[in-house]
Amino acid sequence: MFSQTVEYALRAVVFLAQNPERSRTTEQVAEATKVPPAYLAKIVQGLVRGGIVRSQRGVGGGVMLARLPDELTILEVVNAVDPIKRITSCPLDLASHGVKLCPLHKRLDAALAMVEDAFRSTTLAEVLNEPSTSVPLCEFPPVQVLTKRKS
Repeated sequence: MFSQTVEYALRAVVFLAQNPERSRTTEQVAEATKVPPAYLAKIVQGLVRGGIVRSQRGVGGGVMLARLPDELTILEVVNAVDPIKRITSCPLDLASHGVKLCPLHKRLDAALAMVEDAFRSTTLAEVLNEPSTSVPLCEFPPVQVLTKRKS
């Protein structure tokens, strides 16, 4: 249902969210998340444009989250790299359908709307702090994810 780009972007931001105030090289992120480095570099560009991560070149550079994990939703990550495409008109361009969706496409769009709502209401912090017996792809040390910065 979701592209490989979305999967890789989510892996990358989850990895960065484990230690949100620490910068990591794209090579470190790629190795930890099992994402091809060249592909990750392109994904990072989308995440930077989307305001999800910050990137700094040079010695001591790397990528890090632009905001804390409790301020970033799954939907923001998805939309930064491969937005969910809602169905607003007949995908078959049938003139008889006009702007009204047929029952099939209406249901498909409703399902997409539910996915959007679920992702919109889920932060990275919620995902990371959820108790689970599943071992993540990335072997992170068990840490509590930081929340809002103190002023």
